[in-house]
Amino acid sequence: MSSTASIADFSAQDITGKTLKLATLAGQVLLVVNTASQCGFTPQFKGLEGLWQQYRERGLVIIGFPSNEFGRQDPGSNDEIASFCELNYGVSFPMMAKVEVNGAQAHPLYQWLKTEAPGILGSKAIKWNFTKFLVGRDGRVIRRYAPQDTPEKLAADIEAALG
Repeated sequence: MSSTASIADFSAQDITGKTLKLATLAGQVLLVVNTASQCGFTPQFKGLEGLWQQYRERGLVIIGFPSNEFGRQDPGSNDEIASFCELNYGVSFPMMAKVEVNGAQAHPLYQWLKTEAPGILGSKAIKWNFTKFLVGRDGRVIRRYAPQDTPEKLAADIEAALG
């Protein structure tokens, strides 16, 4: 995919199996996160939900993509993941169907995100759960964040992106 692509060029299945065309979110600021239900970083769901509650009226959309690639920490079905996130963390932001984020079977959105915002030393691979990508209103990636970057640490960058 060329570097002229924007996030609007992609679609994904939500956790209930419906197709979400990301073009429908044009003009919003997006925070795309690969998540897991049984990870040391799983409590970040609480912080992500806090950001969603705080900024969604101003145009922030958080999109969670469950992945079972790292330590097999999200083995459940999409229904089980949805129930877990809602019951344990009150997650109300959009959650997508489980995807792969690395390798030949990586979701096309993740292939693009990794190209647009490589990690440390230019590495494109996602290293672990809760890697985050902030995407501006123009559909371009602003920044990639490591799993240990808590949602609360992203607030200033989100504020700036929201304008």
